[in-house]
This record gives sequence, C-alpha cells and structure tokens, in this order.
Amino acid sequence: MAAVERWREALGGWGIPDDILAGAPESPWAFSPEIMRRWAESATSRKPTVSARRALEALPEGGVVLDVGVGSGAASIPLAPRAARIVGVDASEDLLALFVELAARAGVQAVPVKGRWPEVAPEVPPVDVAVCQHVLYNVPDLEPFARALQDHARRRVVVTITVAHPLSWMNDLWLRFHGLVRPTEPTADVAEEALRELGFDVRRDEEVRPPRAIGWEDRAEVVARVRRQLCLPPERDPEVAEALGDRLVERDGLWYTEPAEHPITTLWWDTTG
Repeated sequence: MAAVERWREALGGWGIPDDILAGAPESPWAFSPEIMRRWAESATSRKPTVSARRALEALPEGGVVLDVGVGSGAASIPLAPRAARIVGVDASEDLLALFVELAARAGVQAVPVKGRWPEVAPEVPPVDVAVCQHVLYNVPDLEPFARALQDHARRRVVVTITVAHPLSWMNDLWLRFHGLVRPTEPTADVAEEALRELGFDVRRDEEVRPPRAIGWEDRAEVVARVRRQLCLPPERDPEVAEALGDRLVERDGLWYTEPAEHPITTLWWDTTG
C-alpha cells in the first residue's frame, strides 16, 4: 500500500466510536485557551527549537510567516525577532484572539484567518516561510494540505510532529476502560514517506524537547484531564489515577503525564530550486 493511503487509513482508526463519544459527560477534545497560552509563553521563553531554527534559516529580515493550525502561536511567535508579519490560520476564534494578543506582545503583526486549511488557502497571501506544528495527525488527506503549504511558501515549509501519534501513550488506557484496541500508526516515518511520494524533497531532523504539556500544580487536575480524554465521568478519577501509575509524575513541584524527554520530528523542504 502506498504511504499516502497508509497514512489516511491509519488515521481513520483513531476516531472515538460513536457509542463511547455519546456517553462522554464532557468533550474529550477541549483544550482551554489558558493551556494554549501557557504553551505559547513556554515556547518563547526557551531556546529556539530545531523547527524554529529551520524556519529562521529561510526567513528574511522583515519576512512573512504562515502558521497553519496556529493555536496560540507557539510555532510562529518565536520567529518574531525576524518576522514582520505572521498569518495565523485556525478554526477557533478564541485561539485566534489569543494569538493576536501574544503576537502584539512580541512586537509582530498578526493576521488571523478563521477556518481550516486548505479550504481557506485562497484567502491567504504568499509568504516567505510556512510552519505547521502538531497538526498533521489531524489531516487524513495529506496531498491538498501539503500542496497548499508549498504553493504559499516562497522559500520553505517546516512541519513539526511527534514521532508517534500524540495519543498513542494512552492506548493501554483505552483497552483497560473501554476494551478498545487503538492503532499503532501512522508515525512520522509514514508522514515522511508519504510526502516524498507526493514529490516533496523532504529533509528530516530529530530532537528531544521538554513535554509539550505544561505541568499542573494540582495532581487531581491532570488526572481529570486524562479522564475527560477517555470519555469517562468524574467518579472514575481514582481508577484513572491508578491506571496511570508511574506515568503520573511530579517534577519541580508540577504534575505531568508525559516523560521528561519528548521526541519530535521536523520535516522540512525548500520551495525554490
């Protein structure tokens, strides 16, 4: 099977079955703007990631950046020292408002575009560099998504994803609480192979970052977040905490469910010869 089809088929297996979703007391997908704010502020306070360095290499002084799935701007606001303008695409009005606020604080002009990529691509002007962080695992159809990035970036496209699906660490929890076997693919390897199949001259970097999730002061809040992702009611919190076991850890006074080392893949390619 072609890698593009493997990617699409594997992502199709990550949906939550309707009967489980119907019984969820709260949305399993919700991320509060406050969490997104903390992600963006954390990204700008650390040394530049490999992904940011790859984008900066191709970004001219006073250049324009496109950030697809911008969220709060964690991928693009660290480019503010060189960028004059960031075009941020996201489906959430709340997150776009947060992106505009944080971009202004960083001294860079923000241009918010509400909608999903590539549907809103015709509304977006050409840019120097396009970045896309932690979005690809939500994109079953890679070809139009990637080609629209390529068509808009005059110099480079930089895509960042986790080495494995970001929810794969919960696979045993889904089996334990719902008897649901989760997929093991797609992975960054499949993404790279698929993008090469589509004709992009992809290069790849690996790095280890601190956890994407920001730590919580309250252990119970971390447990509740995982329980919501599992579509379970609040009274199941003690069982979830037990099932998390040594994955629920305290570091420097904050609680996490992620390891201290977080492997990240950057896939990038130049759009000029």
